Amino acid sequence: MTIGNKYLQIIIERFLSIKSLGDKTLNQLSEEDIHWQYIDQCNSTAAIVKHMSGNMVSRWTDFLTSDGEKPDRKRDDEFVDDISSKVILTRLWEEGWQVLMDTLEGLSEEDLLKEVTIRGEKHLVIEAIERQVAHYASHTGQLIYIAKQLKNEEWETLSIPKGKSDEYLKYMTDKHKGK
Repeated sequence: MTIGNKYLQIIIERFLSIKSLGDKTLNQLSEEDIHWQYIDQCNSTAAIVKHMSGNMVSRWTDFLTSDGEKPDRKRDDEFVDDISSKVILTRLWEEGWQVLMDTLEGLSEEDLLKEVTIRGEKHLVIEAIERQVAHYASHTGQLIYIAKQLKNEEWETLSIPKGKSDEYLKYMTDKHKGK
């Protein structure tokens, strides 16, 4: 396997890992929870998901052939929490991720050093990918932080529970012995 193909495999896995954290977070939230804001200047879960989906659809549609900021995108509207239900929120979430994954799965090693534009600024494909993985990881972290505040004691951890690091390390070490 070439380095470019390995990179594409790894980056798809990384995006799927970010999506999985978001999925597990959204599954813990109620209809009411998705609209909660700490203060007016903060975004609700619904607004963050709406923004992420809008960004994904804009950036990854016709990725190699058109600017990543599509003329019909209304970015400011993405931060208006007008999502009427968790079903609609989930549909938006899935739509954005589907556009992203379809595009990534269609890329080849030869595409990685091509240039694409985002708001008129040129990026290598590999740069554009890295830019977006950081963007989506950041927003997914926001979703997790909001959900932890809301769920408090009811929060189901997505990683190693507090106080369980040594136990987890032993489990992983034992699991990988002899491989």
